[in-house]
Order: sequence, then structure tokens, then C-alpha cells
Amino acid sequence: MSESATGDAHRTTGDAGRADAAGPVARDIGQAAAGAGDGTRAVRAGLPEPAKYEPALPGPVFAAHYHLPGEPTGPYTYGRDENPTWTLLERAVGELEAPGRDGVETLVFASGMAATSAVLFSQLRAGDVCVLPDDGYQALPLVRAQLEAYGIEVRTAPTRDDAQLDVLDGAKLLWIETPSNPGLDVCDIRRLARAAHERGALVAVDNTLATPLGQRPLELGADFAVASGTKQLTGHGDVLLGYVVGRNPEAMAAVRRWRKIVGAIPGPMEAWLAHRSIATLQLRVDRQCATALAVAEALRERPEVTGLRYPGLPGDPAHKIAAQQMRRYGCVVSFTLPTRARADRFLDALRLVDDATSFGGVRSTAERRRRWGGDAVPEGFIRLSVGAEDPEDLVADVLRALETSAA
Repeated sequence: MSESATGDAHRTTGDAGRADAAGPVARDIGQAAAGAGDGTRAVRAGLPEPAKYEPALPGPVFAAHYHLPGEPTGPYTYGRDENPTWTLLERAVGELEAPGRDGVETLVFASGMAATSAVLFSQLRAGDVCVLPDDGYQALPLVRAQLEAYGIEVRTAPTRDDAQLDVLDGAKLLWIETPSNPGLDVCDIRRLARAAHERGALVAVDNTLATPLGQRPLELGADFAVASGTKQLTGHGDVLLGYVVGRNPEAMAAVRRWRKIVGAIPGPMEAWLAHRSIATLQLRVDRQCATALAVAEALRERPEVTGLRYPGLPGDPAHKIAAQQMRRYGCVVSFTLPTRARADRFLDALRLVDDATSFGGVRSTAERRRRWGGDAVPEGFIRLSVGAEDPEDLVADVLRALETSAA
């Protein structure tokens, strides 16, 4: 099946839709729910048109191949290229990241790093220049090493103060991570995207921590919104998933080609679980963001806590810019305790917070981030991901653990 045939089938955001193996296409959410709130959009996103005796969300389609007599003119030919369960999930993500926008395409991947790699390695060639944040996700140094091994020049700068502007001249692609993980710095997406486009560079924004309910990078000028769906998008800690949403047809065709070549595809069960989970996204995000702010406010009063960061906290260094481009501020709070030993005692004393990596789940998690290496943070740095527990219970648990760990 040609690239154009598979690509055209999935530029669905804003399209009238078509009937295919995934079932009749739902009324476009941007039209059927014009002006709808985030909860309505999340609950309805990507669903097929209701059909008598059929489930509202069809079950996962497990297929390596499809019946294919004659010429391959239909949307589904082989399991590495397309799957009806992906189609519905891609529509759902596209409706959240770019509601009502025409010409936007969404592709789902096996993980957030698969999505990240697809954008970077499909767009860059030997001799190109790429700009990355130097305070982003800890796997980015590994990506940098691989890009440089392919003859691509990589420049880095901090997220804060839009510092990537200073190394942008001559770049082919600018990669933004805002809020940054784990430091929670924020940059001005509009400003950076405008400057990058003036220099002829594409712009990709890692939207993992914000989620599409927190910010929509394409509306702020980016060419790609990329995220790990493993985190708050799906929110239950049981799915590895990534996605790319883009508005440049040529660039997205290259991303699709990369997925086909590498085979970095999600399983149908993972895609179905992700789509199911999106229905509760707004409920989870609103609860988690409100509780994260309550936790941050409580931590602000503690003398042993330094370096407290939460973009939604008035007075946070990132709050002014975050308020201009974010509608919700995320579920992650970061702070530093005086020593590694104190941080370890604090984590051991928590009862409602699991000591685990990742973030965004309905169960709160925390970790001493320096244990992995790769992040330029103090030994006592804590990344706390706020879950959906009762706010009063979680705040009490955190404060109790701080008291207990002081001994």
C-alpha cells in the first residue's frame, strides 16, 4: 500500500470521515460538539457512529493480516502498517490535541521514546543541526549520542528563559520540552516557534507532562506535538504508548514511513486500553492538578524543602509564562530535601505514595530522581507525581513523612 494511500486515510481531524473496518466514522467532534468542554470531548473522542447492537467502543482488533483480494485499495492491508483499533485512538488523540483543525494527522507508537525517535530520525540527515533542551527527559542524552553518530550536529540549551533561542541559527529542527522533566521549567512556545520558523526550522514540542488538556502545541505554533501516552494521558500505569500529532503533510509522511520501517507499533490491546482511559482524562487531570497545587502550597511552608517547583503555584519562576499558554499545570511537583539520606527516609515514610518512576497515574508516585543518573539535580531532589487520592489524605501523608524523616 502506498504511503499516500495510508496517510490520506488518517488525516481525520476536521474531515467528514469515512466508513472502514473500524466502523462508521463518528460525527466530527469539532462539529458535533462545537464549543464542548474538555470532559465532553474526552468522553466522546474517537468513537465510531453508534450502531445497533454494537459496543460504544469496539474491542481491540487482533490481526497481523487482512483479507486482501485484488488490488490493495482499502485502508487495512498488514498489521505493521494499520489497525482499526489504532485508527480510533488516533482520531481521539487528534481531537484532543487539535480540535477542529483541518489537515492534522496523528500516529500512535509503541512508547513515548518510539514517537520521539520517529520525529527526530525521520526529519534529520547528516549535516543537519538539531536543538535539544539540556534539562529534558533523561533519555535525551542517549538520543543526542545517536544523532551525533549519524553526523547530525546537536546543540543544547536550558528550557528556562527561552535559552534555546541563542543556539537556533542554522537549525533544521527545534525540540522543546515544556514543562521540562523533572525540573518543571517552562518556555514560551509561541516565541520559540515563531523564531524557529523564521529561520526555516521545524518545531516539535514534548507535551507529555502538560497533556493536551494542559496545552495544545499546534495551536501555539508547533509543527509536531509528541508525547508519551504511558503517563497521564492513559493514567493507570498499565500501558506503554506514544504519539505524534503533526500539521505538515510531508513531515508526517516521513514520520509514518519511519514507523513502518522500524515497526515501532503499539499492540491493539494497548491501543484499546489507551482509548478507554482517555474517557476519564478530564476527571483525572482536574483532580490531580488541584491536589498538586494543594501539595505545593503545603510544601512551601516547610523549612527543610528547597527548590520547590510547580508551574501553577503563584510565585513559581515559570508561572507567568505557564499562565499564558497552559490551561492546566500538570500533576508533578518537584522539590529538594537537604540530603540523599533524608530523601530516602522521606520516601520510605510515605504510605499513600508508591516509590516508583514515571508519573501521571491515578496512584501517587515519587522518587529520588538522582538515583538514575542523567538528570542534573541534587541528591535530595524528589519528583512527586500526584494521583487521584483525596487531597486532604495525600497532603497529610506527605507532611507526616516529612516529620518522620527528620529523625
